[in-house]
Amino acid sequence: MYTRKFKIILAFLLTLSIQFAYSQKKFTVVLDAGHGGSDHGANRTYSDIGRIAEKDITLSLVLKIGAMLEKNKDFKVIYTRKIDEYPSLSDRTNLANRSKADLFVSVHCNSSVRPTAYGTETFVQGPDQNDTNLEVAKRENDVIYLDEKDKQTFGTYDAKSPESLIALKLQQSKYLESSLLLGGLVEDNFVNKDKRFSRGVWQKNLHVLRMNAMPSVLIETGFINHPEESHYLASEKGQDEISQSIYNAIIDYKKAIDRKTGVFTTKKPEPEKKEEAPLKNDFRILLMTSAVKYNEDDPALKGLNYILPLKENGIYKYYYSVTNMASIRDINIKTAKDAGFRNAYAVGFMPNQKLNTGYYTIEVYTGKDKLSANSFILQTLKDVERDKNNGMFYYTYGKASSLEDAVKLQKELEAKGIKNTVIQKMNK
Repeated sequence: MYTRKFKIILAFLLTLSIQFAYSQKKFTVVLDAGHGGSDHGANRTYSDIGRIAEKDITLSLVLKIGAMLEKNKDFKVIYTRKIDEYPSLSDRTNLANRSKADLFVSVHCNSSVRPTAYGTETFVQGPDQNDTNLEVAKRENDVIYLDEKDKQTFGTYDAKSPESLIALKLQQSKYLESSLLLGGLVEDNFVNKDKRFSRGVWQKNLHVLRMNAMPSVLIETGFINHPEESHYLASEKGQDEISQSIYNAIIDYKKAIDRKTGVFTTKKPEPEKKEEAPLKNDFRILLMTSAVKYNEDDPALKGLNYILPLKENGIYKYYYSVTNMASIRDINIKTAKDAGFRNAYAVGFMPNQKLNTGYYTIEVYTGKDKLSANSFILQTLKDVERDKNNGMFYYTYGKASSLEDAVKLQKELEAKGIKNTVIQKMNK
């Protein structure tokens, strides 16, 4: 009888000690600011805010997330970098594994050849046959060639081989459900709290995730090459909202773990959200029409960028931005109206539509004075045409049969140093 009581007491004390030990263990989160040092990641230069680089935005976001987590006594935060330096991908994953971390969160910014691409997306490690995300994997994996350690570690790794896919599946399967749970929480917060557009949670073979012995996610917080989204990413307001959403997702993730005492099964992930289908037409927002020509920095344009002036029959029409996505078109209309253009509306343009009659040309100069023969414009360009009307001189250059060709020609002139030009539609 004594022995049985002793065993009961011993079992009770053992349970208490385990619970006490569990309660004392801090939940360790490794925060990884993507890129860094000589690896700038995605970057873009804008006339109003200058150059923004992925490495700077990710570091700012990670430091904000970490500062919030460090205020919670239940968390231990480890950073792969806290300054502008480049830890190798091996260093990042080795740090996480040596620390026996409970979670690995890598923060990035997205980029695309299409300036209309926008939104957030979160990646978890795992074999995936969805080719639409291949470019993301290539971009994040390309940086392995920046470091000798990574060349040695990943040199023989072939993401396309059946052996590698099988190994990845076995290695990461036990962390996959947990990673999907966190990824879903992150994207839900972006949508419901920040009113962002989510491109979904995806599985992808990314080097910075595949070597981690813990649930891991890579968060693409938005597109640096998208005009509006890049400004949001670079703003204090945007960074505060993004970091708060990621922080809240980590907190909710830990609560789910705690409810199940560290062993749980997640609900089946919701179907991946389909990307918004592009429209047949491109849409530009008509801000105003005027007989006056305004340069890009004129106060009349109320600080808006990406203005395309089109001249027809002596009248200038000022269009803002361009997109073939309905949601972005609606955002652009709101942006224009918020800037003060209350009567702004969207105008559809058929892509690459050729003019049946007439052509587009580039108005390179307008003024009361005639250009001298040694002016920069006339020295740079040949076959410039001159016209005089109501005491004003108008100089035009080139011919294009479609608006897209005219925009391309205009950009070529900008590269030569000829700016503040206007595309003019000639009906004759």
